[in-house]
Amino acid sequence: MGIYRLYSGDDGQSHLEELKIADHPGLSETIAVSTITFRQWEPGHFIDWHPAPRRQYIISLSGNIEIGLGDGSSHTFGPGDARLVEDTTGQGHTTRVPGDAPSISVVVPLA
Repeated sequence: MGIYRLYSGDDGQSHLEELKIADHPGLSETIAVSTITFRQWEPGHFIDWHPAPRRQYIISLSGNIEIGLGDGSSHTFGPGDARLVEDTTGQGHTTRVPGDAPSISVVVPLA
């Protein structure tokens, strides 16, 4: 399980960093939210280059999600991984459901 931040860099590309709760105490504070959505995508589901529609947490419950970045790297997230998605500008990232199991995740929009 990990906590990751996907953000827009000054170069217009999306970048990824792993966050440690000990280094970012704000991660363990209460965050007021007004909505939460459960999302299921089937294997093979693919979304081409896109920035995030808003700041949001996406928490994987089952299955895997693969995120592609402009530098050619891809990163796979599985059950228990939480992503703070903040790449709302620039090229964005790709999203794919690899393997033969659906991906189920929780989407929590942030103000």
